[in-house]
Formats: sequence, structure tokens, C-alpha cells
Amino acid sequence: MFFNIYNNVLNVEVKSYGAELSKILKDNTEYLWQGDENYWTGQSPILFPIVGKLKSGVMPQHGFGRRNEFSLVEKKNDFLSFKLDYNEDTLKVYPYKFSLLISYELIENSIKVTYNVENLDDKTIYFSIGAHPAFNVPLLSGEKMEDYYLKFEKKETAPIYPITKDGFISKDTKEFLKDSDRIPLSSELFINDALVFNNLDSKTLAILNNKNSKKVTMDFQGFPWFGIWSKSNNAPFICLEPWFGHADFNDFNGEFKNKDGVITLEENKSFTASYTITID
Repeated sequence: MFFNIYNNVLNVEVKSYGAELSKILKDNTEYLWQGDENYWTGQSPILFPIVGKLKSGVMPQHGFGRRNEFSLVEKKNDFLSFKLDYNEDTLKVYPYKFSLLISYELIENSIKVTYNVENLDDKTIYFSIGAHPAFNVPLLSGEKMEDYYLKFEKKETAPIYPITKDGFISKDTKEFLKDSDRIPLSSELFINDALVFNNLDSKTLAILNNKNSKKVTMDFQGFPWFGIWSKSNNAPFICLEPWFGHADFNDFNGEFKNKDGVITLEENKSFTASYTITID
């Protein structure tokens, strides 16, 4: 099912399957990628309880959260929340009892997305969580991706963690940003998959262009890992991805609970994180 929230600036839609954003409209312009099987059918999947791939292969890439029906918890004109609880199927691949609550709140021209994970087990649980929203780039006809660029809040000197052909993360970082706050966009940028950063100084990243003043800004404060991705086949979208955790390092062979970046959540405790999308 699809659920709509709105205010005097934004019109937003979320589907209960995966509790996934499916529309972001402002001034009759659609900012969210609408999915296209010729490129990528996703729109804004939740990454839970893993981000990326596990070498064990016990779960599909990015986990099962995006492939489950969530129940609606609360709906107001400008607020939605959905919940996914552990069940027999999740316990087969993820041996922990949890409750995942995802909420969407409109605040003027922004969408605040909040994740809350509660430990319902009688033991410590371990998980990763992240976001994967895709935005239309270009936004308008007559534009091309090369008209667009990404701009960080601060100048960064930051390497990227390469993704191997098997979809894992290499510790052999490559120089990428050197005292720069800007990444020009092109399809070739993603020829080797996503750009993966760790511990950036910036807390915001914006998608801008040279043709007009339209802009998408993500505030990802608190998220230690950040991915930027698109298909390298001239796909007309860009994903901005704040993560707690990442795909297995290509040399990792330990237990899931010892994986780098995994969140440790004790019995009767909860974890909360949020990011914000602002549309200008």
C-alpha cells in the first residue's frame, strides 16, 4: 500500500513494502527516482540488518528489511511511521529478535527519516543499518548528468574504499578528494561501483547543477560511512547513502558480531539514527 503525507511545500509518498520512499514532489517536480528496470528498480530501500554483502552469503545484499511488508503504526498529514518485527523467516537468516521502526516527518521543505531499532531478545544483538535514496539526475528535460555536481559542506581530503568485483570492500584505499568540496558527476564516475567514504568532516552533501537553482541536500550527521552510487550505463539517478556499517572487507573471515562497523545493542536497549533530505 502507498501512503501520502504533505505540507504546503512537499508532497511525499511512502509504500508499506520496505517502508520505502516512492515520491518527493515540490512545485510539480519529481525529485525521487521512480525506478526503471532498464537501470535500477529501487527507489530508497532500507539497508537492514546488513549494509552491502556478507561473505557468508547468509543474507541477500543489504539484508531483508527492503523485502518485507511493514505495518503502519501512525499516520498524520505530515508524519508516517512503519514497523517491522522479527518473525520466523527473519530468524532463519538473522538469529536475533528485534523491532525496527521507520518514520518520515515533513518539516517545511525537509523530510526527516528516523530509524529506531529495539532489542527484543534476551541477549545482545548485532546489526548494521543504512539508507539508499536515489534522486533524479538530471531533474529536467534538456539537461544531462554532466550539468550536475555534488558539493560537500566542507573541503575534504578523503580517500575512497574500492569495491571489489565480488562486491566487498577493500582496505587498499585510493586517493580521491584532495582539499576539495566538489565532485563533478558523470556516468563514468561509477565504472567501478560506488564511491565509499569513511569519517568525512562534512555532515551535509548537496546535489546541484549549472542550469538552475534546484538543489537536494542530505544531512547525514552521525553516520560514519557514506556511499555515492549510480549505474555506469548512463542511469539518470544518483544515490546518496549514509551507513552504519558496510559490506564485508574482502579479507574478513570472522563472525558477524566482530565485523567492522556493526552496531552492538544490549538487551532492552534501543538505537536511533536519522538523516534529513532538504529540497530547494
